[in-house]
Amino acid sequence: MSDRILDISERPATLKVSNSLLVLTSGQDAPLTIPLSELAVVIAAHPQITYTHAVLSGLAEANAVFVTCDARRRPVSMLLPLVAHSLQAERFAAQAAIALPVRKRIWKQIVVAKLLAQGRLLQELTGADHGLRSLAARVRSGDPQNLEAQGARAYWKRLFGEISFRRHGEDGLNACLDYGYAVLRATTARALCGAGLQPTLGIHHHNRYNPFCLADDLMEPFRPLADRVVAGLLAERGAALALDRASKEKLLAVFLGRFTAAGESRSLFDWIARSAFSLAAVILGESEKLELPEIQNAAP
Repeated sequence: MSDRILDISERPATLKVSNSLLVLTSGQDAPLTIPLSELAVVIAAHPQITYTHAVLSGLAEANAVFVTCDARRRPVSMLLPLVAHSLQAERFAAQAAIALPVRKRIWKQIVVAKLLAQGRLLQELTGADHGLRSLAARVRSGDPQNLEAQGARAYWKRLFGEISFRRHGEDGLNACLDYGYAVLRATTARALCGAGLQPTLGIHHHNRYNPFCLADDLMEPFRPLADRVVAGLLAERGAALALDRASKEKLLAVFLGRFTAAGESRSLFDWIARSAFSLAAVILGESEKLELPEIQNAAP
């Protein structure tokens, strides 16, 4: 699977396609060419980027995601492949017909994996998991006690130390989190399309204005990968933290690294794709267990 991420945010640029290559021209520099088949995500962040219809259709045919950004250069939309699996219609129908007990079982597995991942990160950074492992052991089908939210309150409080943190605030810390999550969301949505699933039809998330509810469900256990990078950036830069080139480079690097789980070393794209295919198997009644790897570390 292709795994290159292209972020265009520093200068105006023109994108076109020639001979199955994405051609990027910026200023007087020599054009940059990248095979479409090697791209996973293209992020158009600079306000002066122009591109042809062939760019959008070529990326879609290559199963790549095109992300656009707002005036603050935060990702706001995605273009996903319409057809990425030969049995897509059959799987869409199965998604729409998921029985409530199956939905609850899937969501329990996602919540447990998320709490354990958050606990592992806190253990690494602070020396204790602050009760998240115990919370994970108490999660029941459908998470009726909303232990996910209880875990989040403890997690954010411990992750960023003594600062007064409010999620979705208008600051550099939240901007970095939003950027990391947007790339993760695009990567997850792409994997879901590859597994023949519809990213709009969620298991737990169901906002009528959210076209990527299933991606938001499946990405939950992988969020701490971005959180770890942002926590490191905050430790380095403090109140000066901003969503600039340096912070973007560090956030993108985590998506291009290799991670170990169950004795296997794979790219993050591979791990998320495996989770997406396992979700398809659960939805089709071929399996009861969702594969959500306990990623231990990033290889250098």
